[in-house]
Amino acid sequence: MARFRFAEDIRVLPGLVAVALFVVMAAAFLGANLPDPAGFPADATLIADIGYSLFDFTEESGVPTEGFLAAFELIDLVLVAALVGAILLAKREDGSIGNPLNWGDDE
Repeated sequence: MARFRFAEDIRVLPGLVAVALFVVMAAAFLGANLPDPAGFPADATLIADIGYSLFDFTEESGVPTEGFLAAFELIDLVLVAALVGAILLAKREDGSIGNPLNWGDDE
């Protein structure tokens, strides 16, 4: 008679969780009512319209879009903060940044 050993059978648990998650995601995907794809009109200039919608110039765009100016500015602030933080972390104690080509060498 085989005994259940928790330490040996625990390797099956991640696989069962993955299969259960796949079943839930497949059921959600197959049960969703998605609208028909709209696409762009044939005479639309895609790159210009993407730029207009990015900066919230919906009057100039030939395609009805949502404005993404607030999201663009938030991403801009986060990236600038990350850049400043990276520079502050790269500074040495004496305030110099140093030469990144010689960082492996002892100075």
